[in-house]
Amino acid sequence: MGHSAGKTPPPETEPVIIKKYANRRLYHTGTSSYVTLEDLYDMVKNGEDFIVKDAKTGEDLTRSVLTQIIFEQEAKGTNLLPVNFLKQIIGFYGGKMQGFVPHYLESTMENFTRNQDEIQKYFSEAMGSYNLPLQQFEQLSKQNIDIFRKTMEMFTPFGAGKDNRKK
Repeated sequence: MGHSAGKTPPPETEPVIIKKYANRRLYHTGTSSYVTLEDLYDMVKNGEDFIVKDAKTGEDLTRSVLTQIIFEQEAKGTNLLPVNFLKQIIGFYGGKMQGFVPHYLESTMENFTRNQDEIQKYFSEAMGSYNLPLQQFEQLSKQNIDIFRKTMEMFTPFGAGKDNRKK
């Protein structure tokens, strides 16, 4: 069951349909059982694709349910999203850049994920020789954070995050 470097992606399959009922219960149509947000969290972590639909209207609720999962993880103290990042995201709603932000964030996260895979590979190779190259890991982490910071600055033209009106 180990992962190999040359692993081919699984064949494209239809996403599982999760039905959300008025009583907020979630029903997994693939397993014919009720699931929780924690179960959906695990499905995301395992790379399982799903769509959440309103059981009565058929409306796609996937985005709001995923947002709810993020909210719950943040409330548990995970704190993955920095406060300034959250404020910047909120600032983009209704703005001129709103249509561009989702695509840009998606491609940025894909790049970040690729870097994380390289870091994990590097550590697994380094562990074999019992030598932890923390400086190189630190450098990669700083590069990722810097790229993310610069990305967000790109979305705040003229220093929108700073109050330049004073003086």
